[in-house]
Amino acid sequence: MNAQTCLQILRDIKDVSFASVDEKGMPHNRIIDVMLVEDHKLYFCTARGKDFYNQITKNPHIAITGLNRDFQMVRLHGTVKQLKEQKVWINRIFAANPVMNDVYPGDSRYILEPFVVDNGQIEFFDLSKHPIQRQSFRLDQEVLQEHGFFITDSCIGCGTCQRNCPQQCIQAGTPFVIEQDHCLHCGLCYENCPVQAIVRRGE
Repeated sequence: MNAQTCLQILRDIKDVSFASVDEKGMPHNRIIDVMLVEDHKLYFCTARGKDFYNQITKNPHIAITGLNRDFQMVRLHGTVKQLKEQKVWINRIFAANPVMNDVYPGDSRYILEPFVVDNGQIEFFDLSKHPIQRQSFRLDQEVLQEHGFFITDSCIGCGTCQRNCPQQCIQAGTPFVIEQDHCLHCGLCYENCPVQAIVRRGE
């Protein structure tokens, strides 16, 4: 699994959830088609008259989520960029997605504006496996933001965390170790540790 494969999963799903925020900071969510995926970049378009267009041109932060039939989820959060050469990109999008001609026939397609997401963090989450599998990737060179929990040297080895873990992904040791690729990030170990030896990653 890698970032490009995760983007391709979103492209294969095609109709995925895009979340943005308005000028008041209120969240908005809708289904948008992933139009192209190439070179660690995701492309989509939207019409200039839509609220979505106004939101992402004023605040480019976005979150994209899709779940396929194999119960594999991909979540991407980053920032969008509006592309230059609008007609060139819209023509490319329509060539790759001919059904768009039924929605925007003829030159009406040029009410659409093309956007790209070429930065941000991707999380892959596979619920079909036991234990579950998860991985995180970056589309750019920024530092990968860590989520979930880890066990510090304050661990007394009591095994409470291991017994409470729903995925049984905590291994005995000094200290005990959470297998991050299988962790649900549910926090049961964190809440039940008698000596508060478990902390959130990234804090």
